[in-house]
Parts: sequence; C-alpha cells; structure tokens
Amino acid sequence: MLSRTLSLNILFVLLISTGLLVAQPDSWQAHTAPVHHLSFSPDGKTLLSAGFDNTAKLWSWPDGKEKKVLNGHTGPVYCATYSPDGKLIATCSVDKTIRLWDTAEGKLVREIKGHTEIVDSVAFSPDGKTLASASSDKSVRLWNVADGKEVKNLGAHGGNAYAVAFSKDGKMLASVSGDPDKLIKLWGVEDKKLLKDLKGHSASVTGVVFLPDNSKVASIGHDRMVRLWNVADGKELGAMGPTPDDLYGLALSPDGKKLATSGYAGNITVWDTDTKKQVYTRKAPQFGAYCIVWSPDGQKLLTGHDRQVIIVTPAKAP
Repeated sequence: MLSRTLSLNILFVLLISTGLLVAQPDSWQAHTAPVHHLSFSPDGKTLLSAGFDNTAKLWSWPDGKEKKVLNGHTGPVYCATYSPDGKLIATCSVDKTIRLWDTAEGKLVREIKGHTEIVDSVAFSPDGKTLASASSDKSVRLWNVADGKEVKNLGAHGGNAYAVAFSKDGKMLASVSGDPDKLIKLWGVEDKKLLKDLKGHSASVTGVVFLPDNSKVASIGHDRMVRLWNVADGKELGAMGPTPDDLYGLALSPDGKKLATSGYAGNITVWDTDTKKQVYTRKAPQFGAYCIVWSPDGQKLLTGHDRQVIIVTPAKAP
C-alpha cells in the first residue's frame, strides 16, 4: 500500500513538472490594494480581477499565472466583467468612468463617461449589445456597447446604486441600492421602464442575481440576509440567514442550484436555492471577502480580499 501511494505521488509530481497536470494555488497575491471583483471568461480559462490599485488583471486558470494588466483608470476599479463572446472586458471605477478593453490585446477600446460619481457595477446584456451600470450618483444607465453612447438613464434610486444584473433572457434588469432605499428595482429592458420595487431588506442591498429560469431573483445585504423573490409579483419567497457578517459577495453556481456569499469578516457560505437552507459555511483565512465567484466546474470558490489576495477554497464541505 505504501509503495502504491509513493508511486502515485511520484506520478503526480511528474505530471506537474511536464505540464500535463496544472498545479492550482490555494491563494496568491493579486493586487497591491483590495480585490473588489472577480469574474471568469466565457470559456472558463481566464480569471478577471478588479483591484483598488486602479488596475484589472487577467489570470490563467487554474494555475493563477498573470496574463495581462489593464492600466488606465485613475481610481480604484470596482468591477470588471467579460462580454458574452469574451472579446471585450468592461471595467468601472471611482474615477466615474467605464472602460471597454479588447481582451486579446488588453488595449483600451473606448472610455464611457456620463456618471457623476463612482461607477460601482457594470453588466453586459446576454446578447452583448448593451451595457448596464450602477453608480453612487444613484442612477442606473444603459449604454450602447458598439459606440459607447448612453441609451437610457433608467432612473434613480434614493440611495447609492450598488449593483446591476440582467436576467438570463435579457428582458429584465435588476439594480440594488443602499440607504435610504434598501431596494431591488426591476426594469424592463425593451421599454426601459421600472417594473416593480422589491422591498424587504432592512439595510443596504449589495448584490443581486437572477436564477436560471428568470422567475426568481436572489439578493444580499448588510442586514446579513440572503433573500429570494418572485419576479412576477415582487413578493419575497424566503430569507436565509442571518450570516455572521455584512454581505458583499454573491454568486450563482454553474448548475444554478446554489448560491455562494462572502462577507466583511471573511465568511463564505453556500445556500441551496430549492430548500432555502445553508449547505455549509467556512471562515476564509483572510479578513474582508468583498467578492466571490464559482470556478467553471463548480468545484471551487474564489474570493477577493482586502489583503490583496485571491483565495481558492472547496465549494463543498469535506
């Protein structure tokens, strides 16, 4: 038995050394300031990070090696995300701008201006033709990706708008806000009008995502709760929590059946969307997990931290 184990270990080392098996790091230093957002490329081969060191970075997955650095913002980068075809990257920043980058070359395609305060979040529509943004100027806006022109200022929250997310069919947009609103707003993308307000969080709402069938929305907030909503009537379907710390990160699993959340004290929790129960929770070894994303195979969770690192943890209990 010992000789078999030794042989397997030798084989493992040989596979790594020859490049046939890629070693995956448990963590790595990603930025020189907090890591605020993470997302994967559509093909799952590249991880994109947004940092408060004014940069966005591309990392090969799963080995975590740096591929490109996107330089140009003059303030912390809050969000960085891929277009559905993977050819563009959108970033947004404290410098009040949105930037579109060519993925292959890492070069700036255009700068988009219009917001008057921090741009907190950006999201591409499923067809890749429209970009939505949320800002601390309280507005939610739609932009034409092809020319960078504003399509519509949808309207304003009563507080800072923190995040936006398109439904999977592209027909709706959700946005969330802080005090005094504490709302999730649902917008019709085609008619560009407000559909309804979802009320229930008792503190700032910091994240939102549509579930795969577009009939439900999940949200998180500083009330330390994860809430599920019925899109049709705007009613709350259930609340999960409270968690030990204020929530900042929210991600839907690749199979659409689980939610992962991360919080200010570094806690990571996985929730079942059907049973509305906690699957498991663990404390990450770093303070302040501002963002979370599932690995493309659904086996790992990656978190970005205020101590400049990206940490990789198993997506299920041992």
